[in-house]
Amino acid sequence: MNLLQRTTANKKAKTVGRGSKRGKTSGRGTKGQKARAGHKIRPEIRDRIKKLPKLRGRGKNINKAFRIDATVVNLSVLSKAFPANASVTPSALFEKGLIRRTGGKIPAVKILAGGEMKHAVTVYGCEVSAAAKVKIEAAGGTVKGAAKE
Repeated sequence: MNLLQRTTANKKAKTVGRGSKRGKTSGRGTKGQKARAGHKIRPEIRDRIKKLPKLRGRGKNINKAFRIDATVVNLSVLSKAFPANASVTPSALFEKGLIRRTGGKIPAVKILAGGEMKHAVTVYGCEVSAAAKVKIEAAGGTVKGAAKE
């Protein structure tokens, strides 16, 4: 039986400690948490996140206002869209396509004094600026309901 056998002894001894490539600290530097088995260090970003105050209740919409601003309509638009002695309401403005729904509802409307009012109309349930109210009344119209500055 002819087995392969080495003719010279294996001179490579196992290295331990400072004489080897992986001795003493085994590539972990020196002492402390990082040198121990099973070491875990929390990411720095998590520490920063934990220091932020908890802002509850608004989620990703934190910068959105609760109040929905009124949709603006100028007198020049009203003068073209409505005939003489017509009633101007938010629903009438929506039906004529002058305003759009917001959040599935017909929004609040504010009438501003841009342009001239050529004939009389009656305004119901809309906010009206002071200058617009003067122009509507000068044309023979009236403002009823939510008339605000």
